[in-house]
Amino acid sequence: MTRTAPSPSLLRQPWLIIAPATLVLVVLGFGYSGAGTASGVDAAVQGWLERPVFAVYLIARVIDFGAEPVGALLVLVALGSACLFSHRPRLAVLAVVGPASTIAATALLKPLVDRTINGGHLSFPSGHTAFATAVGLVAALLLTNVLGLGRVIGGFLVLAIGSAAALAMGWAQVVLGSHYPTDAVGGWCTALIVVPTAGWLLELYWRGRVSG
Repeated sequence: MTRTAPSPSLLRQPWLIIAPATLVLVVLGFGYSGAGTASGVDAAVQGWLERPVFAVYLIARVIDFGAEPVGALLVLVALGSACLFSHRPRLAVLAVVGPASTIAATALLKPLVDRTINGGHLSFPSGHTAFATAVGLVAALLLTNVLGLGRVIGGFLVLAIGSAAALAMGWAQVVLGSHYPTDAVGGWCTALIVVPTAGWLLELYWRGRVSG
């Protein structure tokens, strides 16, 4: 990894990402706590995406599969292998720890927020969207490391790719009727909190081993 490339913690100051993401997540979590219906914003977006043609529905199913148990396992194996093949074992660790921790965080948050959809299924935040964001962040980190991009450009690219992954998965979840649009936003924010934190903690651990 080059000296100027982004570290696994995304930025030297991961709090620049974590703080605003936490604020949005808390506001949405409190705002939709205990809700079982779509908000005005949710209804508007859902109405715009309703009744998709079969081809669109099929695309949404394919995207959704990437965060289902089998699909997620395949994605993580591919991402971890790419990190190892590129001689970046630290990113390989984050490729597993980041998405796994993100899914665990959504599992903990769902009963706390207690927002439901489709007859009582807990929906906030979207675990599928959170997973896709986490994978996108780590994949983008690998790309910026391989290309040797600077911290500023690399950091923006990481956020852009992670957000694009969230947008794709969030769209799929709304089209399939599995989540409200704001659930997807919550999943995106969850990953933006967990992955930088995981990278930062892992980096502290690695630095401690080197100095020790």
